[in-house]
Amino acid sequence: MTGTPEATVLAVDDEPDLAELYRVYLDPVYDVRIATGGEEAVDAMDDAVDVVLLDRRMPDMSGHDVLDAIRGEGYDARVAMLTAVEPDVDIVEMPFDDYKTKPVTKEDLLTLVEVLLHRAAFDERSQEFFALASKKAALEAAGTTNSEEYEELVDRLESVRLEVDDTLDRLSARDAFVEVPGEVP
Repeated sequence: MTGTPEATVLAVDDEPDLAELYRVYLDPVYDVRIATGGEEAVDAMDDAVDVVLLDRRMPDMSGHDVLDAIRGEGYDARVAMLTAVEPDVDIVEMPFDDYKTKPVTKEDLLTLVEVLLHRAAFDERSQEFFALASKKAALEAAGTTNSEEYEELVDRLESVRLEVDDTLDRLSARDAFVEVPGEVP
């Protein structure tokens, strides 16, 4: 699915020129839809969308509201907040997978989509780990680490990391003894 036209990206930004620029950056590699407002984004969303690049501050419907609507409809697309808004502790409970502050380069955007598509293949706990790690990094980059919410985020991240590590250890131990079929002489 990654890097192929079968992957669909929905780029949402209230600045039409920026939304179109995202399409130009991504269109050679992905099927790209653009929306220039929250309602339009919700209308453009369906099960075919693999990744949503979502502006946080839009006049008709905030990125947070769009995200809630997408998740409320049961869509499982990977979502990156792509915004000029510096992150604050309010992002801790938002159900997105990555957070990038504008401006972004073509390379940044292509890498972000590729990473999100790669993460989609992971199990739910691994996806949660990466989402929490992204939020932690965004808050640290913004210098917003002096809060109870940040500390709770760090604790949740550590707890999930331990679960993921334990699962990987069990799988690795089990797989070490699985016979790999070879060529029969």
